[in-house]
Amino acid sequence: MRWRSAAALAAGCFALGLIIHAVGFAAVFSDVLRAGWVMPAMILVHLGQLLLSALAWRESLGGAGLTWRGIFLARWVREGVNALLPVAQIGGQVAGAAVLVRRAVPPVLAVAGTILDLTLEAAAQLVYTLAGMGVLRDGRADRGWRGWVGGGVGLTALGVAGFVAAQRAGLLLLVERLLERMARQWPVFSSWSLEGLHATLMRRQADRRAMCRAMVLHSVSWALGSAEVWVALWGMGHRVSVPGSFVIESLAMAARSAGFAVPGAIGVQEGGFVLVCGLFGVPPETAVSLSVLKRLREVLVGVPALVVRAH
Repeated sequence: MRWRSAAALAAGCFALGLIIHAVGFAAVFSDVLRAGWVMPAMILVHLGQLLLSALAWRESLGGAGLTWRGIFLARWVREGVNALLPVAQIGGQVAGAAVLVRRAVPPVLAVAGTILDLTLEAAAQLVYTLAGMGVLRDGRADRGWRGWVGGGVGLTALGVAGFVAAQRAGLLLLVERLLERMARQWPVFSSWSLEGLHATLMRRQADRRAMCRAMVLHSVSWALGSAEVWVALWGMGHRVSVPGSFVIESLAMAARSAGFAVPGAIGVQEGGFVLVCGLFGVPPETAVSLSVLKRLREVLVGVPALVVRAH
């Protein structure tokens, strides 16, 4: 683990400790225990999200001869690594691409398809966040969120647009030249040939129908996360409407994505839930408990993925 990741992780853990201390460990522990019985439903909802995201990834790859089981396995490993290892949201993409290569996907297509999938997933999340803001605007919640969330959405939009522009301007030509350096950091790349990476990405981007299908699948996957929030809060005895759950998930996940530099977005996710849940009268301790339940689900889903990756 590089020192930057270690420092970010330490800062995130410190922030998380402060948040839990502020709301009370006993209250959080009590809420988590109370809602433990809904964990199977949360896992089931999330597996549905994983499947939809996996199918979207397959669209970015042009099918690549992958069955739904094969692409689901790659997506499962990708998420497990990102959620549970100190890799700052990048190691999972490398691990997922490696699974694709083991399943006979050409390395250049695996990397190009993964980069394209990341772009489309971020674009779909931006749409999801905007939809959440629209629902909140029409509700009765406190409007003090607008400046903060609006600024975050604007930065995200600029980031997605800049990433797409860089891809089209030839960013991946530079990546091809840096392959040797990447191989030193991630040995899996040492046997991969990424010649033609830029051309492959441009060819996949030109398949507009596949891109539209991938966007729809990613959008539905993001929206399905609101069901997990509704179930978890219900398990803790807090009834939030379906639109409210939609807003909570969309804005809290936007906060988590903004904390991509912190492994697992530790501390960032919890702070996001506290702020957004407060708009709907959910107390801070319950908001932190909701985040803890999501992290427990990450462990229960992610640990088997790491075992699969190791074999």
